[in-house]
Amino acid sequence: MLGTMTRRCGRILFMTGVLLISSTVSGGSAQAGPAHGRPPGEDVRVVLHWRPCTGEGQRGFECATARVPLDWARPRGRMIELAVIRARATDPGRRVGSLFAPAGGPGGSGTAYLPGSYEKFPEDVRKRFDLVSWDPRGVGQSTAVRCFDTAAEAIAFQESVPPFPVGKAERRAFIAAYAQLGKRCERRFPALLRHISTADSARDLDALREAVGERRMRLWGISYATFLGATYANMFPSRVARMLLDGNVNPQAWVNGGRKREPRLSTSLRLEADLGSAATLGQFLGLCGRAPTSGCAFSAGTAGATRAKFEELMRRLKRQPVGQWTYARAVSMVREGLNRVHPAWTEVADTLQSLWEGRPPEEPAPPPDPPYPGFEQFYAVACAESPNPRNPRQYVALDRLSTRRAGDLGHWWAWADEPCATWPAKAENRYTGPWDRPTAHPVLVVNPTYDPATPYQSAQAMVRQLHDARLLTLDGYGHTALENPSRCVNAYAARYFLTGALPRVGARCTQDVPPFTTPAEPHTQAPRSAAATGPVSAGLVG
Repeated sequence: MLGTMTRRCGRILFMTGVLLISSTVSGGSAQAGPAHGRPPGEDVRVVLHWRPCTGEGQRGFECATARVPLDWARPRGRMIELAVIRARATDPGRRVGSLFAPAGGPGGSGTAYLPGSYEKFPEDVRKRFDLVSWDPRGVGQSTAVRCFDTAAEAIAFQESVPPFPVGKAERRAFIAAYAQLGKRCERRFPALLRHISTADSARDLDALREAVGERRMRLWGISYATFLGATYANMFPSRVARMLLDGNVNPQAWVNGGRKREPRLSTSLRLEADLGSAATLGQFLGLCGRAPTSGCAFSAGTAGATRAKFEELMRRLKRQPVGQWTYARAVSMVREGLNRVHPAWTEVADTLQSLWEGRPPEEPAPPPDPPYPGFEQFYAVACAESPNPRNPRQYVALDRLSTRRAGDLGHWWAWADEPCATWPAKAENRYTGPWDRPTAHPVLVVNPTYDPATPYQSAQAMVRQLHDARLLTLDGYGHTALENPSRCVNAYAARYFLTGALPRVGARCTQDVPPFTTPAEPHTQAPRSAAATGPVSAGLVG
């Protein structure tokens, strides 16, 4: 999904705009259960005033600021701000309406995501729809969880904690650091931390739908935003016009089935993210091994020899880092790099080969004025609403379990949710089901078969859990179809949004450019229809 769980900086974008509020604001019931319509007499209306965006990379986009209640159960209480962005339909004479494109995460910034991914949306979609996104509550340029005074302080914290701990001393330091982070965030944002759940964001989304003049919702959600989409679809089922969910989170696994008892597994392991990453790594090593070294620098000539080379490199790094490249850093780099086939798979192979030769890879110079990284915003949403074991020592056993079933990448996923063990806040309003409310129109679910961050089997689970959904399979690699392009998927998506037509049952697509090839190398690709069998992978949110 996700946004993501990686510790990397996101661009900080300045948003401009004005919002007018009438005496009431739109939104669903603020209760945790199913929501239908609005509480009588508590109607809040959001009016957006659009202006040209001024942030880096936002030229040609329009920005505004929305004000919504912190707590939708108390619409006349404290208000918070949401930074909103849109790209107008490029063929205004044939404009159909607005299509919401939320970022993944949780913690992903829509005001950065939409400009960065805009060209990946099908041309027919960009022609006919205004694409709209926003920074969810708690994130980015909206009213945000920022637990450090400066970007430098936040980055210093990140650099002081490894991607995952190796050995007892690192485990103690890792656990203590994230326990202190939770306390720091709680001191600064005691109220906000309890009101940034996915259900809260779904109510915000419904207010934004009304603000842009849409009677029903059109949404293309990726990664964690598929869980937001599923939540919206079940809180406001009669308002769903078209919804495409790409790179899917299993809703029942995210909320642990709505059970009140403490879970045995962490969120990532319930979603089988470790298995998904391991399966995709297996494909990476196999395809690399069969490619010439000119295509994959880490190739050892065969799939088996390349896997053995990788395992030997990991053993070496456990014994001795290469410069600043520790075992944990190398594993984390591989896990992140599997998300996008082009150009990241080639870059991962180049880095692994440098480490194999004992040379620290060249690293870009840090920016002179780095933006605030906002990594704590992931925990602020995920830890408050997705149950995890509360005893930090339990993650040692989860580490053993995950590495037994997923190898080296299992370490990263086993510790990814440990900060939730000591996270102090719980969401006051979270949606835990049901997930099968009849929607006004069927949902289109899309997933790569080898997705290292959200599992193919989660897409199958999403289809089973929703009342009426159709699965389109992308026989390919990487996290989400949008970020790993397929003209075939885009054609189906455009037709769905423009006409409502679904792919035939069992429809499958391939990617435009396979791994370790370049766009100049021809690759025949067309929609295929077949029984929905084939490789299964898993993964989590970005």
